[in-house]
Amino acid sequence: MNRSLPFVVTALVTLGSAIILLGMGRAPWCPCGYVLPWYGPLGTDQGNMHLTDWYTPSHIIHGILFFGALLLVARRMPLGWRLVIATLVEAAWEVTENTNMVIDRYREVTVSADYNGDSVLNSMVDIVAMWLGFWLARKLPVWATVAVVIGFEALTMLLIRDGLALNVLMLVAPSQAVLDWQAGAP
Repeated sequence: MNRSLPFVVTALVTLGSAIILLGMGRAPWCPCGYVLPWYGPLGTDQGNMHLTDWYTPSHIIHGILFFGALLLVARRMPLGWRLVIATLVEAAWEVTENTNMVIDRYREVTVSADYNGDSVLNSMVDIVAMWLGFWLARKLPVWATVAVVIGFEALTMLLIRDGLALNVLMLVAPSQAVLDWQAGAP
């Protein structure tokens, strides 16, 4: 079997998700006319439009979690094909996250009332961030990957009052107490 085939499939899945997002009418990059490597301000129309932002760590965590889950359920599957599965899941999330239904859900139940979805470029970098997390989980000892997850979650909770765990919680089972805390209410 061709060892590079899974990596070709991974690239095609990623390209396919970009084409779908463009077909959905997502902006290719920030409509502001420029692209920054990092965009930190919250509550602006440029959030999720540049290369990386405060939510990039959550995509690194996705990669770590996907690696761990696939290690548990598909240990004998070649690593490249596990990466294909992880990329399929991440790409499916990027497409789903940018549907009107999910964008409206974010606006209704999370602190991200101004969320307009991601640029295609930001979504592609989110997939690359997932690859980084997948690679880290493969290379680092388990304790180090757990430390990365805890560290990223603690960092984003401390600095922006959000993170992967809170994001999932608020999308699935919104809490007024969490929303008040995220909004800075006493």
